[in-house]
Amino acid sequence: MRPRQGECKTLAQERSRCTCHEPSFDLREELFRIAGVDLTDVPAISTLTAHTILMEVGTDVSRVRNASAFASWLGLCPEKQVSGGKVLYTHSRKVKNRAAIALRLGAHCLYHAQNYLGDFYRKMKWRLGSPAAVTATAHKLVRIVYHSLSTRQPYSEEVFARCDQQANVRAELRLHKQAAELGFQLAPITETT
Repeated sequence: MRPRQGECKTLAQERSRCTCHEPSFDLREELFRIAGVDLTDVPAISTLTAHTILMEVGTDVSRVRNASAFASWLGLCPEKQVSGGKVLYTHSRKVKNRAAIALRLGAHCLYHAQNYLGDFYRKMKWRLGSPAAVTATAHKLVRIVYHSLSTRQPYSEEVFARCDQQANVRAELRLHKQAAELGFQLAPITETT
């Protein structure tokens, strides 16, 4: 059934977000009641995406040993074909899973997002190209969903900020060590205004 004219919000009100396909009841609260955690807090996951994930996977992810195995089961991780110690090709397995498709669509929608996942998608798109960036971002979303469903903790972007800060500190220490090995000493730039 096609939405009648005027049922969808205008583009100026909400940037290309049509709510005419949303259910008439509050699906977000029902999904929270079923799963015990609000998956729609993750930037790329809408209520329908969360519904698809929960209906395909369920709420009990303890059957899967870890997040990597979960991503592999969904077909969102690279798979190497090796023969004689030589890598013949690397690509993602073709899996027809509704949850994987929904996560790929959610990852693709992060292009204009001004958050950590949007930055990650744009960085991967610049480095790997669009198809691989969608898969890499969907893989990260699967890890977030697995963590949320297994620990029942809500999504928080502070974890990513803390990890980035730790990575910057490690990179700075590595540069100091390399400079010392070469006989140089690093000094911070002093800004004069």
